[in-house]
This record gives sequence, structure tokens and C-alpha cells, in this order.
Amino acid sequence: MIDEVAAERHRGLVTVCVMLATIMQALDTTIANVALPYMQGSLSATLDQVNWVLTSYIVASAIMTPPTGWLADRFGRKRLFIASVIGFTFASILCGVAQSIEQMVLFRLLQGVFGASLVPLSQAVLFDIYPRERHGQAMALWGVGVMVGPILGPTLGGYLTDAFDWRWVFYINVPVGVLTVIGLTSLLRETPLKASTGFDWFGFTTLSLAIGCLQMALDRGEQLDWFSSGEILIESGICLTAMAMFLVHFVTAQRPFISPELFKDRNFNAGLVFIFVLGLLLLATMALITPFLQNLLGYPVVTAGLVLSPRGLGTMAAMMVVGRLIARIDPRWLITAGLLFTAWSLWIMSRMTADASMATLIWSGIIQGVGLGFIFVPLSTIAFATLPTPLRTQGTALFSLVRNAGSSIGISIVIFLLGRTTQVAHAGLSEDFTAFSPHQHRATAPLWDATTQSGRLQADAEVTRQATTIAYVDDFWLIMVISIAALPLVIILRRPASRPKAPEAVMD
Repeated sequence: MIDEVAAERHRGLVTVCVMLATIMQALDTTIANVALPYMQGSLSATLDQVNWVLTSYIVASAIMTPPTGWLADRFGRKRLFIASVIGFTFASILCGVAQSIEQMVLFRLLQGVFGASLVPLSQAVLFDIYPRERHGQAMALWGVGVMVGPILGPTLGGYLTDAFDWRWVFYINVPVGVLTVIGLTSLLRETPLKASTGFDWFGFTTLSLAIGCLQMALDRGEQLDWFSSGEILIESGICLTAMAMFLVHFVTAQRPFISPELFKDRNFNAGLVFIFVLGLLLLATMALITPFLQNLLGYPVVTAGLVLSPRGLGTMAAMMVVGRLIARIDPRWLITAGLLFTAWSLWIMSRMTADASMATLIWSGIIQGVGLGFIFVPLSTIAFATLPTPLRTQGTALFSLVRNAGSSIGISIVIFLLGRTTQVAHAGLSEDFTAFSPHQHRATAPLWDATTQSGRLQADAEVTRQATTIAYVDDFWLIMVISIAALPLVIILRRPASRPKAPEAVMD
């Protein structure tokens, strides 16, 4: 390791490098959202198929996150970090040149596999290179990449798609990846290897099967009418069986790949629950608000991106403030404030109509951004405050796994509810519009004249529009309830009474 003067000199540069890696990985979670309609036409894909461009990446990231700790011990953190960035950058190029939906999904899976290690490795590096008393500030910087990346993804993706082509949402990773590799190669020092450490392949395989089959069932359930489909029954059965086998193996194996020591820390356990909820709040909301702006309100792709950008500004501002407050204020109060801000924003969104003003959209986005910023930094700090240093890499990997699981499950659930509620609401609204209810169309005759074909078509389009609005606001209401329901969990968290000695830096 190096002396404190050298550590201080290189700390800022290493922070920039790991931030670039974090932003690059987090950005790709949502940057393709606004480009999906263009991608769908270019690749001749159906709506269900093109949605796999999003979920395949998240699922691959979730599955490949747990082995990060073992891989870092076996091959060295620096080697793993650099290999992951190179692989992620190359997979991004492949996504950009994909000529079919099958190729795109395959390359997105590959991108998720290499990108899985980037977030936990960057978090572990920052924990090591900053002293204990500055962990709050370090997590504020790191959180900017993890939280702002997904929020600003649609904005950047919209601009690149409109100004250039949808393929540039992937090509943009190339210069970032090159700079990151150069920086990590020059500044980061390798960690000690633990070549004798074995890997629990059985535990990893069963957990991967459970996660993958669960996501398959959630994604395809609505299309296949859920448990009336043999495929959904098989996927659900494999998921439950694999998860049961994993849990039995976890409590009986001598060295499972997820260390049982992690779950002896109360703060870390509570942090896992919180980060699951946070993943759901962030990406489920983003999965809804983007099509709400484009499909329902009719915003162009660039305008939709600009309307979403204040959300990221709110998050960045909140994180910078929290980074300074966290040493003076109990982190639990900050988390509570963040949940309340988030619930407030979702309450505003649950009252929006198909004629919602841009001011309302921007205001609710800023409030939610501030709320998420107030949650993430203190949560990351307090969750790892009492975790032993040797468990940090594995802990950050599990933290990212749970966040990705919350995101993918949340997206699947809200999209399913969106479709189902739209159908139910459409049926209910249609019952009140018939040729024998003249009061329904008197004010708009002959536009909605139920006795004519064109009138019925116009009326159906408006009924569909209103039914879709009802479905969106119901989803926003559900997410608001989840954020409020998470408030009692703050009681489980405890502020560490002592501050352990800062770990040594791992830089040249």
C-alpha cells in the first residue's frame, strides 16, 4: 500500500475513475428506454420482445453480481475491475451494431454480465480509499452515479436518438470506457490474491436459476395468461425449487458463496430491505413516467428527456447536501425525510391527468429526486458502517444484487398492473357510452356520435386514453403506498456508537 500523502494525492483521480464506471453501468439501465420505439422498428421486434432489451440487462446484472467478491479475491480487484470495464465497453459496441432482436438481447445479456461487478467494486474501492469519517461524502459522490445515472438516462438517450441514431445510446460508452481503463490501470493498486478460496458453484447456480426464472415468469405472465400457461407453471416451479435448494444449501454448507457473517449485522440486513424498496421506487417509477410522457401526453423524445432531467438535478443537489449533513445529523432522520419526500412526489403523480402540465411533471420530479438523494447516501453509509472490512466487497455485491432484484421485479409488476388496470378501466368506462345515452355525446356531437362508425372510433380512442391514465395513476399510488410502508423499517437501523479505524488505501 502507499503512504497517506500519496493516497491523498491520487484519491480524487481514483474517485473520478470509479465514478465513470459507476455512471456508465447505471446509465445503461435506463438510457435505452426512450429509444425502444425506434429500436423496435429497426429490429422488426414486437413490443414484448423489445422490452427484453431492458429486463435482460437487469437480470444478467443481478445474476452475476454475487460472484464479485470471489472473483476479486481470486483474480484481484484491479484486474477484475479493468476486465469488467473492457468487457462492458466491447459489449456496448456489439449492441450498437446489432441487426436483429435476438442479437440485441444476447449482447445486452453480455453487457449485464460484465457490468455487474462495476457498481460493487466502485463502492468497495471508495470505502477503502476514504477514511471512516469521510465515508458519508464518499457515498454521496458514489451515489451520484448510481442514482443519477438511471434518472438522466432517458434525457441523454432522447438527445442521442433524436440528434444521431438509437445506436449511439450504446456507442457513448466507448470513450467513457477507454478513459476509465486508462485511469484504473495507472492509479489503482492490486489487492492481495486469495487463490486457495473455492467458489460455491452449487449455491450460485441455484440462486441464478431462481432469479432468472422469476424474471421470466413476471415478464411473460400477462402475455401467457399467468398460471393457465404451462410455461409459467414450469418457470414458477423451477424458481421455487431452486430458491428452496439455495436456502437449504446456504444454512448447511461450510462455505456458501454468500457469507453467513453478512447477515449477523443488523444494519446491513435492514439496508438490504431498504435498497430493495429503493430499487423498486427508482426504476419502477422511471419505467412508468417515460411512456406516460411519450405515449399518453404525446411528448417528443427530446422534450420527454428534458422534462425528466430536473429529477436528476434534485438528486444531485440532495446528495451534496446530505454528504455534509450526515456527520451532524442522525442518518435515520435523513432516510425518513427522503421517504416522505418520495411519497409526496408520488402523491402528486397519482393525481395527474392526461392533460397534466409540464410544471406539475417537473415539480414532482424534483421532489422525488430530492427524496431519493436523501435516502441513498445515509442508507449506504449506515448499512456498511458496522460491517467488517473483509466482507465489504461481498457486501457491496449483495447490496447491488438486491437493488437490481427490486428494480426488475418492480418494473415487471407495475407494467403488468398497467396493462390489467387499463383493460378493466376501459371496460368500465365503455359501459357508460352507448347509442342510447345521448347525454354522453351531446356536447361533442358529431365527434363522439355512437350511431356512426367514426364516432365510435373517436369515442373508443378517448376511452382508451382515459383508461390508460387511470392505470398510470393507480400504479403511482401503489408505489407511494410502498414508500410509506417502508417508514417503520427506519426503527431497525441503528447509528454506530464507535468509528472503526479507516482501512488502508488501495492505490498506487
